[in-house]
Amino acid sequence: MRAADVSDLRILARRRLPRFLFEYIDGGAFAETTLKRNVEDLQTLSVRQRVLREVAEIDLSTELFGRRAALPVALAPVGLAGLYARRGEVQAARAAEAAGAPFCLSTVAGCSLEEVRAAVQAPFWFQLYMIRDRGFMRDLLARAEAAGIDTLLLTVDLPVSSTRYRDIRTGLAGASGVGGLASRMWQVAQRPGWAWDVGLFGRPHQLGNVAGVMPPGAGLGGFFDWVAANYDPSVTWKEIDWLRELWKGRLVLKGVLDPDDARACVAAGVEGIVVSNHGGRQLDGAPSSISALPAVADAVERRITVLMDSGVRSGLDVIRAIASGADGVMVGRAWAYALAAQGQRGVAKMLATIRAEMLVAMALIGETRIAGLDRSLLIPAQRRFCDAR
Repeated sequence: MRAADVSDLRILARRRLPRFLFEYIDGGAFAETTLKRNVEDLQTLSVRQRVLREVAEIDLSTELFGRRAALPVALAPVGLAGLYARRGEVQAARAAEAAGAPFCLSTVAGCSLEEVRAAVQAPFWFQLYMIRDRGFMRDLLARAEAAGIDTLLLTVDLPVSSTRYRDIRTGLAGASGVGGLASRMWQVAQRPGWAWDVGLFGRPHQLGNVAGVMPPGAGLGGFFDWVAANYDPSVTWKEIDWLRELWKGRLVLKGVLDPDDARACVAAGVEGIVVSNHGGRQLDGAPSSISALPAVADAVERRITVLMDSGVRSGLDVIRAIASGADGVMVGRAWAYALAAQGQRGVAKMLATIRAEMLVAMALIGETRIAGLDRSLLIPAQRRFCDAR
């Protein structure tokens, strides 16, 4: 099968990955209502088609957190990506750098900060969870600073980990004993290509950034137990002040859906926010990111950078998000599918496809610059989520 778009890459990823890993990428919380809304609500937004406008030269570049990006699309932090392909985060970071797109490494990546930094020329973004062990956090921030990272994304929508029924069904969560291990090994045996490439030659199989605080010999079951014990539900706005004392670079809060929270982010002095519902993996029943975006963007009044993730599957989705108020877009599942399907080549293809889709859409809506995308491009009858400025 020749992959034409993200949906094709998803099919290829499903064929290649052990079931427990594919369902971990693909699934959401509880009934997955918000997961579905993220995609569907984006697709309901129609854009104005314009004709006889000069569109011979289209510029997709923009500036995000002090650096020029070739297109307004960044790779979002994705946990366990080192298991989707051999040294997965390294492959993804290289593809993003070649495409001129920002890359954000997850705290719970398979590859460490240091390994990924050594594989690329320029620093990337780093995503952080607020962990109970503040000493560990200080050490991790020091490692990020030593790696030259200047933009930190703090995930704020995960005080507790939500229940994802697909992970229970596959034995990835809630089955840390022999039975869970046996179930996962049986699933691995059915994917010999993955077992050879990642299972055998993709070692070490550990979470590089947190390996030092994980129990010795902890596998995937141990990882989920560690997560449940170490995410900190007592975090409030005062921890942002604490973090600011330690981190002198740019600080972005990821997981904002409410306008009041967005205003509080501005008051806290952060440089940006990511309008996100964690890809539908946390509060099932939360609004889709695209439906929350316009009110949040209005609340911050362009005083800080606004990114959006969750549900983005195409270049047209990127345009819809920017027209609705985002300065840029992050994609998560899209690059995870691509990495699982075809490694670095797949991620490069995914970014090239989004770029090509954006160029066609920009030409047909009659716009040549990212800065020209605003809500006037959305057809009024479809503005269910967007009040006109």
